Amino acid sequence: MPKIADIQETPNPNAVKFILKEAVSHGTSHSFKKREDAAGNSLAESLFDVGNVVSVFYMDKMITVEKTDEIEWDEILPDLAVPIRAAETVSSSNGNGNAAAAVGGAIAAAAASDDPKLREIEAILDERIRPYLAGDGGWLEVVELAGNTLRIRYEGACGSCPSSLTGTLMAIENMIKEEIDPEIEVIAT
Repeated sequence: MPKIADIQETPNPNAVKFILKEAVSHGTSHSFKKREDAAGNSLAESLFDVGNVVSVFYMDKMITVEKTDEIEWDEILPDLAVPIRAAETVSSSNGNGNAAAAVGGAIAAAAASDDPKLREIEAILDERIRPYLAGDGGWLEVVELAGNTLRIRYEGACGSCPSSLTGTLMAIENMIKEEIDPEIEVIAT
C-alpha cells in the first residue's frame, strides 16, 4: 500500500501528479485515456470509479490523474487518495521478479531495434525530454518511425495539455532535425 509523499500541480490545470513513497510499477508506463481502457487494471479502475476522472497515467512512483472541468480539486483529491493508498506496490504484488523480467524484456527489445536512427531518437528523448515530461506528470512514447515521419504519443498530464501539442512538439522536432536528421517530421497522435 503506497503512501502519498506529495501532490503536485502540473502545467495542465485538470491534472495532478501524486508522488508515492513506493513504486506501483518499475519502468513501465500505464496510460488509460478512458474508463474502458482500464478494464483489468485494478488501480486504474479504482481511480475511474471515483468519478469525474478523464484519464489515469502511472509509472514507477508517480500517478497522474486528469479530472473533468465539472469538479474542483479540493472536492476530488480526498476521494482519489483512497484507491491510491489501497493500491498494491510492485514489491508486494510480485515476489517472484516477473515484473522486473518484463521490464528488462521491454528494454532489451527497444535496445535491439535495428534502426540506428530510432535508437538515437530514443536516446535524445530519454536524456533530454522524458525526464522533464515526467516532472510535469506526463510521458512520451514513440509510436513509430516510418520513413521521415516520427509518430509520438503523449501520456499522463501531457496527453491533453495544449503546450505539449505546440511548444514541446516543436522543440522535440527541432532537436531531432538539428542532431539526427533535418528531414524528420514529428507528429503527435
